[in-house]
Amino acid sequence: MSDQRVRLLTAFVLVFVISGLTVGSASAQSAVTDVARGQGEVSHTPWGDPDIQGIWTSSGATPFERPNDFEGRETLSNEEVAQIRTEADERSQQLLNAPARRTQAGSNVGAYNDFWMDRGARTNRTSMVVDPVDGRLPPLTPQGQKARNRWLKAPGGRELDDTWEDRHIWERCVTRGGMPNAMFPRSYNNNMHVFQSPGYVVMLLEQVHEVRVVPLDDRPHLPENITQWNGDARGYWDGDTLVVTTKNIDHRVSGLQPWSLFHSHEGSGDGLTLVERFTRTSSGELEYAVEVTDPQMYTRPWTVSFPFSLSSDLMFEYACHEGNEGMVGILAGGRAEDAEEAATR
Repeated sequence: MSDQRVRLLTAFVLVFVISGLTVGSASAQSAVTDVARGQGEVSHTPWGDPDIQGIWTSSGATPFERPNDFEGRETLSNEEVAQIRTEADERSQQLLNAPARRTQAGSNVGAYNDFWMDRGARTNRTSMVVDPVDGRLPPLTPQGQKARNRWLKAPGGRELDDTWEDRHIWERCVTRGGMPNAMFPRSYNNNMHVFQSPGYVVMLLEQVHEVRVVPLDDRPHLPENITQWNGDARGYWDGDTLVVTTKNIDHRVSGLQPWSLFHSHEGSGDGLTLVERFTRTSSGELEYAVEVTDPQMYTRPWTVSFPFSLSSDLMFEYACHEGNEGMVGILAGGRAEDAEEAATR
């Protein structure tokens, strides 16, 4: 097919998809705009579903688990939050003004500088984990403990580099870690664009430009032998809350936390299931919660909850791809180390 015909076909498909996701009326768009401006009540779509459309952003500044300093406390005072935010702003300014540090061969190559980070503002919550009530993840199973000890992609600080599967699936630009990890905020790119149409909710996650399509009818889940990185989702409305159950998550996806520390060879197996809840609590806030059942790694289910805030910014493509130069360098460096070791034998 010619380039011109490909372009025409692509344009047609994009128009078709966008029109399907924005079905309804101009009043639905104006309602979303009004909500973004903080005007009026939380609206419903023309077909009667609670309206959660828009570009939402979450904050990675709140600890995932509750620090010991805040033991027994679910929230911070306004004064404590203000102090933490001030200290974070001061540190960011110091890093911005600090002299550049250049990498050298054989040393730590470092990471992005602070210019690229967008952790968001600290909330008043002491942890994202809300169940168990102590804000800490539950104990690991024996298999979970073994995985934590053996599945690191950099055991003892030495990076594994025999194969691309030694690296994490996020590092490989396959997925941001699969579900539930794809929803957890990190140091940057914590945006999500939600679309709705009759019978569907669609979530475009900024990183790694992943699309989650959630049917709202009674169709069964996929057969158990068909798995996906982000699983197979089915949703329904419970009042004003969107409830999404996700199964059939690829066995290489791990619910083990911190999820980005582990390689891509193995994961939580076939038993990882999720129940998410999305509730628009005000015109500009969407409360998110996910209950994670991971019987291979943890002795009981656990729940994470945090808010999304409605954003007036645009969301641009996160252009990550598996053929990036970082992977080439990691594997090439590993082969160079192998050659050096072979030469000394």
